[in-house]
Amino acid sequence: MNNEIKRTIAQLSDPEGLKYVCRRQEENHPMPSTEIINKIVKLLRSVIFPGYFGNADVNPENVSEHIEENVQLIHALLLQQVKSGMCFENSELDFHCTELNQKAESLTADFISGLPQLRDMLHKDAVASFNGDPASKSLGEVIFCYPGIRAISSYRIAHELLQLGVPIIPRVITELAHSETGIDIHPGATIDHSFMIDHGTGVVIGETARIGKNVRIYQGVTLGAKSFPLDKNGNPIKGIDRHPKIGDNVIIYSNSTILGNIHVGENAVIGGNIWVDTDVPAGTKVLQRKRVEQEATNGDTKRRKDKKQKTERKKDKPEKQKDKQKEKYAAERIRYVFDPKTDKPIPPFAKCKGCKSKNGCSGCRAKYEKKYGVKA
Repeated sequence: MNNEIKRTIAQLSDPEGLKYVCRRQEENHPMPSTEIINKIVKLLRSVIFPGYFGNADVNPENVSEHIEENVQLIHALLLQQVKSGMCFENSELDFHCTELNQKAESLTADFISGLPQLRDMLHKDAVASFNGDPASKSLGEVIFCYPGIRAISSYRIAHELLQLGVPIIPRVITELAHSETGIDIHPGATIDHSFMIDHGTGVVIGETARIGKNVRIYQGVTLGAKSFPLDKNGNPIKGIDRHPKIGDNVIIYSNSTILGNIHVGENAVIGGNIWVDTDVPAGTKVLQRKRVEQEATNGDTKRRKDKKQKTERKKDKPEKQKDKQKEKYAAERIRYVFDPKTDKPIPPFAKCKGCKSKNGCSGCRAKYEKKYGVKA
């Protein structure tokens, strides 16, 4: 080994440099394992949706045996991970002590007892995705293929563990789902049933967000924090309520950003690429302002254009009548003249009845000139 590599090893091993980056723990106190946690999630999916995940050779005769085998394995693996998570949070705990084992056993049993309710919630989520996506061919396709269901299932598993007080493991589960699907849901968020994420890539849902029933969101949506109150050292204060509250039956289209502890009322619709940082009343449709203004401007322009054309047609009407009269007179070889005041054609000079003069007498001409103001 050359001297440069030896110096690098010495620098990396320096106690001062390791002070904040090296975890110190007792021997035989294992860290939580991301590989085992990922395996637990896959086993849970196989119990919640038998046949779609895990062993595909599941039928009414062997499904009970299949579920029992997987639940027992889940119990054994999760128990150890819960203990590791508790020791991760508090390094003074003894991984092998009886008290810790009993507490971890109780938490694991409580989680497993809630699996029927968890399945019911996820079934409603799958139905919502099937009903909300015209491209879906079957409920089975949604369960087996859709990244939204995978992310939501991981979130609901993690949320239940967090509610029971299990440390670190819930966050590992949602971050694994984040890596798998591109959907980032904090396990602390509260999401009611029949939740749909369509496409999903880039979705972010923050820790203190609350989402009601039958909510549908699309790719790129962020339910985030707008700002962070700071402590005396200038660091963000943790644990405060800082994310949006979304009412029932809300739709949020792609790439919209909703920030802060605000309320979006039930039945509201947030259009695509919208920035929202104030309350949205129930039933409101929030659309792109430029688009709306452009449509209004286009409408006003069309109305002005129509009005102008109508006025021009009105002005052109006498001119067209005049042109037709000229054409008529020209065809009849009649000399014509137009009244400058009314712009109406003046009839050609004609003799009075009984006048014996060939071109009309002076009396005929005087009457014509007096009536029409032009010489005969």
